[in-house]
Amino acid sequence: MMHHVAPLLGLLGLIGLAGFAVLKHPVDKARPGGWMRHGGLLGLFGLAGFWIPGAGAAGAFGALGLWDHQDPRLALWGKLGLVGIVGLPFIALAML
Repeated sequence: MMHHVAPLLGLLGLIGLAGFAVLKHPVDKARPGGWMRHGGLLGLFGLAGFWIPGAGAAGAFGALGLWDHQDPRLALWGKLGLVGIVGLPFIALAML
């Protein structure tokens, strides 16, 4: 079953592209959650999706750069960055 849904799960990594919104609309430095916003760098794990089916979903971590944004719409995209957890089992299985 995992082999059937893996290509579709990789598309979840596209959520991470929302993290680029932080370039135009930066998060206020006084807002809490800076450690979580640095988690946006984990979006680079999504590059493993080129070689490992399903691992591209880890690219959704890139949206964590919007975590606790002052704009509620962008903050929602930051929360969707947690979807990247779906790609981690595929990366772990490939390492075995």
